[in-house]
Amino acid sequence: MYEKLTFKQISTAMRAEIITIGDEILIGQIIDTNSAWLGSELSKIGVQVVQISSVSDQAEAIVSALDLAKTRAELVLITGGLGPTKDDITKHTLAKYFNSTLVTNEEVLARLRAWFEQRGRTMSLMNAQQADLPNNCEILRNELGTAQGMLWRDDRHWILSMPGVPYEMKFIVTHQLLPLLQKDLELPVIVHRTLMTCGMVESQIAATIEAVENEMPHYIKLAYLPRPGIVRLRLSGRGSDKAKLQLEMAGYEEKIKALLGHHVYGFDEESLEEAIGKQLKLKNATIGTAESCTGGTIASLLTRIPGASSYFLGSVVSYSNEVKTQLLSVDSREIEQYGAVSETIVKSMALGLKSLLQVDYAIAVSGIAGPDGGTATKPVGTVWISVSGPIEIITRTYNFGNDRSLNIERASMTALYLLWKMLVVN
Repeated sequence: MYEKLTFKQISTAMRAEIITIGDEILIGQIIDTNSAWLGSELSKIGVQVVQISSVSDQAEAIVSALDLAKTRAELVLITGGLGPTKDDITKHTLAKYFNSTLVTNEEVLARLRAWFEQRGRTMSLMNAQQADLPNNCEILRNELGTAQGMLWRDDRHWILSMPGVPYEMKFIVTHQLLPLLQKDLELPVIVHRTLMTCGMVESQIAATIEAVENEMPHYIKLAYLPRPGIVRLRLSGRGSDKAKLQLEMAGYEEKIKALLGHHVYGFDEESLEEAIGKQLKLKNATIGTAESCTGGTIASLLTRIPGASSYFLGSVVSYSNEVKTQLLSVDSREIEQYGAVSETIVKSMALGLKSLLQVDYAIAVSGIAGPDGGTATKPVGTVWISVSGPIEIITRTYNFGNDRSLNIERASMTALYLLWKMLVVN
């Protein structure tokens, strides 16, 4: 159950709910990116999103969602359903919900007329009807489109309806809503800090830093956000003194870093390939990849970082055994003896690439991504990875499972972790 707040308390503990309207979201035709952006922006000013809901273009669904949202949150943000066509019913539904009538707003109508004239277009009757707005709402202007923001507020709730077009919604929030919230309410401070980790799964990290996590006060939370090869550790603090909160969180961050060591590679959404690029530049070192089952994915990750040309020299996608022997100097007899997915061959691939490209570091990967090709001794998901550096070569075998796409992603991220470890430990 959510605690009911008085209006005086709202300023220090405002909760928000986001309602997205549209059948196109529910059937997967479009992805709701609005909610992610709204959650991020609201968090920056101390507003906590407690619920995100998606509903169909039906009056009953909108009313039901709004009724529920008001029991959970003081700020309700509605996006979508404000277009000029008949299937967009949000404005009419909300006018009825708030016991208001639609009246033509002459100021908005004039702005719409000018908007069309500036673009050399004639405003249709349908477009003109976008100026028909509930007579008891505050209008938050939209300078990038025809649908306006509509705000209702009392001593318990702020309810804002906005267009679902992302850039129009963002304009209204950035230039209208956020200034209003910050002007009228004394909001708390929320601070986020994210540690980026690799080479450990979520459960291993939790066990390693359990004592530190147990020390944290109730107003500082730690969230684990895993994805293949990476676990983000998000520290979130809530209070009234930003400097004091940041200092306290920095202390816990340092304790976590000390326990996890090289597994912490960066902060605040920095990618592993970006961190690797910085290390290669520091060492004035070069790298290349020899990839079989990953099909160039590792090379793609490394080269998407601006400035990668200063350290990345090239890649050989040695999908066939012929390419392994002809370009990477792998012995065909060893392929026949050990198989292409083996320690011997992946080592030879890494060393062959180093010789071919004259790089300081080489990553080689060979495996069975699936869904076919597995055997009793080498099932689908078996991957050998070799990383060769100036003074050592590391070779490991893994089994990542049965899903081809995940196998490729996991193999690529694991290879990058092995490279990262070699760069920072040695």
